[in-house]
Order: sequence, then C-alpha cells, then structure tokens
Amino acid sequence: MKFTLYFLLTTLVVVFVNSVFPFWAAMISIALLTGVFRPSKWGGIFGGGLAMGVAWLGQLLFIGTMTSSTLPDKMGEVMGLGPGSGYILLGITILLGVILGACSAWVGVAFRAMLYKKPTDIYLGR
Repeated sequence: MKFTLYFLLTTLVVVFVNSVFPFWAAMISIALLTGVFRPSKWGGIFGGGLAMGVAWLGQLLFIGTMTSSTLPDKMGEVMGLGPGSGYILLGITILLGVILGACSAWVGVAFRAMLYKKPTDIYLGR
C-alpha cells in the first residue's frame, strides 16, 4: 500500500512539475518526496523510476494524440534510425525517464539514510 501511494503521488508530482518547470525540477521533487515519504530502499528507487517513466509516457502519448504530429518520425529519420522510428524514440525517452527517476529517488533514499542513522548498540545502554 505504501509503495502504491508513493508511486501515484510521485507520478502526479512529476506530471505537474514537468508542465511548469524543466526536467531537473522534477528530479529534485522526486528526491525530496522520497526523503519525506520514506519508502524502503528498493521500493523508493523502483517507485521513483517507474513513476517518472509512466509520467513521461503519459505526457508523450497525450501530446502525440492531441497534436497528431509526425515530429518523432522525422527526428528518428534525422538521427538515422530509419523510417517509422518514432516508437524507438518513444522507448528511448521512457528509458531515460526511468533512469533519471530512479537516480533521483536513490539520492532521496541516500540523503534520508545519511540524516537518520539507526542506533547500533541500543541494548547496551550507551
């Protein structure tokens, strides 16, 4: 339940932040949200990466269907990927979003671990 809530909240934050600010602001917001929400180590990394990838996929599909643009296919041809390579660029963009989101969440997890250390000798009374 905590992972699902973290994933949904991170996806919503990425969608709203990306509509106003550049991608690095979304990365900072993922790191801050991970530090505040306190998911597990791997849950935070997978949740942040998956959330940013899903958010970017949704934004790409929304913009693509609303504008009916052939720009991704043209950019793929310019890059030498061949005709009809808009889906390849779509996959590359989603993969980049997953990597950036996972790294941002990793920063949040590491920052939280740096600030909140667990006591190791709790039973010795020190």
